[in-house]
Amino acid sequence: MGSLFRSEEMTLCQLFLQSEAAYACVSELGELGLVQFRDLNPDVNAFQRKFVNEVRRCDEMERKLRYLEKEIRRDGIPMLEIPGEVPEAPQPREMIDLEATFEKLENELREVNQNAEALKRNYLELTELKHILRKTQVFFDEMADPSREEEQVTLLGEEGLMAGGQALKLGFVAGVILRERIPAFERMLWRACRGNVFLRQAEIDTPLEDPSSSDQVYKSVFIIFFQGDQLKTRVKKICEGFRATLYPCPEAPADRREMAMGVMTRIEDLNTVLGQTQDHRHRVLVAAAKNIKNWFVKVRKIKAIYHTLNLFNLDVTQKCLIAECWVPALDMETIQLALRRGTERSGSSVPPILNRMETLEDPPTYNRTNKFTNAFQNLIYAYGVATYREVNPAPYTIITFPFLFAVMFGDLGHGALMAAFGFWMCYKEKPLQAKKIDSEIWNIFFGGRYIILLMGLFSMYTGIIYNDIFSKSLNIFGSSWNHSYNQSTLMDNKDLQLNPDSTDYSGQPYPFGIDPVWQLAEGNKIIFMNAYKMKISIIIGVFHMLFGVCMSLWNHLYFKRRISIYVEFIPQIMFLMLLFFYMVLLMFIKWTSYGPTPPHYGDEICQERVENNGGATIGRWPHHFRYTIKDFDTLIICSFENALYLGNTIPKFISSIVVAILFAKRVFYSLDSHVFMATAGGLKISSFI
Repeated sequence: MGSLFRSEEMTLCQLFLQSEAAYACVSELGELGLVQFRDLNPDVNAFQRKFVNEVRRCDEMERKLRYLEKEIRRDGIPMLEIPGEVPEAPQPREMIDLEATFEKLENELREVNQNAEALKRNYLELTELKHILRKTQVFFDEMADPSREEEQVTLLGEEGLMAGGQALKLGFVAGVILRERIPAFERMLWRACRGNVFLRQAEIDTPLEDPSSSDQVYKSVFIIFFQGDQLKTRVKKICEGFRATLYPCPEAPADRREMAMGVMTRIEDLNTVLGQTQDHRHRVLVAAAKNIKNWFVKVRKIKAIYHTLNLFNLDVTQKCLIAECWVPALDMETIQLALRRGTERSGSSVPPILNRMETLEDPPTYNRTNKFTNAFQNLIYAYGVATYREVNPAPYTIITFPFLFAVMFGDLGHGALMAAFGFWMCYKEKPLQAKKIDSEIWNIFFGGRYIILLMGLFSMYTGIIYNDIFSKSLNIFGSSWNHSYNQSTLMDNKDLQLNPDSTDYSGQPYPFGIDPVWQLAEGNKIIFMNAYKMKISIIIGVFHMLFGVCMSLWNHLYFKRRISIYVEFIPQIMFLMLLFFYMVLLMFIKWTSYGPTPPHYGDEICQERVENNGGATIGRWPHHFRYTIKDFDTLIICSFENALYLGNTIPKFISSIVVAILFAKRVFYSLDSHVFMATAGGLKISSFI
């Protein structure tokens, strides 16, 4: 019988399905999520299976949907979440309609994008030409200025300026280049042309949109004056190397004004066309955004169904599909009902056949979970999956994991913050699930929301015990300690101590948790609290380990492995008891037997050893607890030697025997396998243990 405490009983079944009903039946089984199919074609290549073409069609549809999704996200259009229940897998005949819809949307969107990119590129060219015509007017005015005659002489030389009594005419090119390339561009022109060119540049104030990437880029307008065709060729090569865009620029002012007016008219027309193109693109994407989540689910379900059908075998008549699957024994009736529904949906007249099979294979482990236990079960799976029908530790982890975390974390304030965060995720569970957030970190937090809630609640509980809230204590009931020192004593002495045998202690402990007076113990507060938490963690951890070993006993009894009880469970429990549980026992003995008040143990020998080590005493030990740290260690060692270590030879001997017994299981199975091989006539067994 399956339960939360042990994995479900699984049954290997053989399933016979008619070809026309196989798709619908697998779809119904997939909605249940209770069946694990075996691959009956392990030697067949994935590209040679029966339904490989259908899987490829699904891959192609997924590619088109991803393209649509990328364009939708690029425009910042919200995608409508799936309302209500997740849609079921569509019928095979609906694949044709889905393919046609996706093909139409992709072609339409690609055509719109290509047109928009061409229009944007044309718009960019006209915008750059507009800036060139504006900026170069200033450059030409400067070149025509008589005051710049000295610069022209420097560039061309006095003999070059006048040839036959007439001024030489300079050639020029104008264009646009990325702003960050200007310094390197200028250096290259100077070196390649040996200083025989004149470069002027001006920055374009507004950024321009790159039609390919839609990024905003900053550019600069430049104009280069030169003389001769050789320099012209060299300048154009350099511009091409720096990916500068050259534009025709008339020399006459009237021609430039006329061209500028034509450019402005074309820019206005392009703005109108671009706006209409963007509106059409937006309408296409908005229509796709309403259904894209739904389409993704449908396509992936179709793909999963055909991938599962590729695991089946065909009979000799090619009309029946044969499958083998593991199913929970308790859900056989549910699975048969699902198969019946699938047969009715497909319109087949032949019902499916589900037969139980006998097998010696180890069934898969299946633990039934819900939204609360699922996170804890995944926590167990992170360490390992239990063998079939082994005890499931997840129910106990629901308590032990948050509590052991809280033992070390214990803080009322921080625990309240953690619990509030976990409670918020649990309270907003459905809206947060509907958002389908893709962040991996967020999904980890949200998947463990119940773990976070319990860790916060347990941390609040241990924080109350530790009397710790944001590293501060609350004095709710009033401290059990008070001091009789006057103000001058407190000011003159750095270290003072309270005597529990005097009026400093009221005689009654703090009602609940740690006494808040420990906040004043600056010298040993951290040492005491860390030691206290560490010892508590060790005690609870040892009992936790003992409980885990006891769970193995339930497995041995269930699987009737008597030899494992004798050579595995008993040695393990003895080993834990003689070492770790013995250590825990010593902690309790120390707490109950030693302290600042007169203990049960003590003798003259201990007193003499302390005095010989140089310790100063007031009265005879253990009436007061005022030895140095060195003397205190001597007292404890002395007392433990007299009280606890009189018979420690026996535990040492038993511990050594236990370690030897742990190897007995391997020896037993090794001998047993040899006997089995002998009785089997020398038949080789590949794995017997």
